[in-house]
Amino acid sequence: QVQLVESGGGLVQPGGSLRLSCAASGIAFSTYAMGWYRQAPGKQRELVAVISSGGTTNYADSVKGRFAISRDNAKSTVFLQMNSLKPEDAAVYLCNAARVPVRLYNYWGQGTQVTVSS
Repeated sequence: QVQLVESGGGLVQPGGSLRLSCAASGIAFSTYAMGWYRQAPGKQRELVAVISSGGTTNYADSVKGRFAISRDNAKSTVFLQMNSLKPEDAAVYLCNAARVPVRLYNYWGQGTQVTVSS
């Protein structure tokens, strides 16, 4: 039984910071690429950041320089450090785990809400 459980969301003021965590179980964590996606009401889901099994990272242009993804394979956990938060960052943030073949090995958490408001 695969589980991805996000935590760390909440309400912050613009300019504030949050650190999201995603704890995985039921997968060989170190062999999976891990990603953070977000979905705001009425908008399509978008990739925020991804970290490969080898540690290579990629970010959406909108979060470069502000967000950082990292992973702790010993703890089967991926993190998203979010700094200098903007109102447009508000969304449900979802954790994703994937490996080839993605059709067969692709899993999602249920999401954690991030609200950025003054």
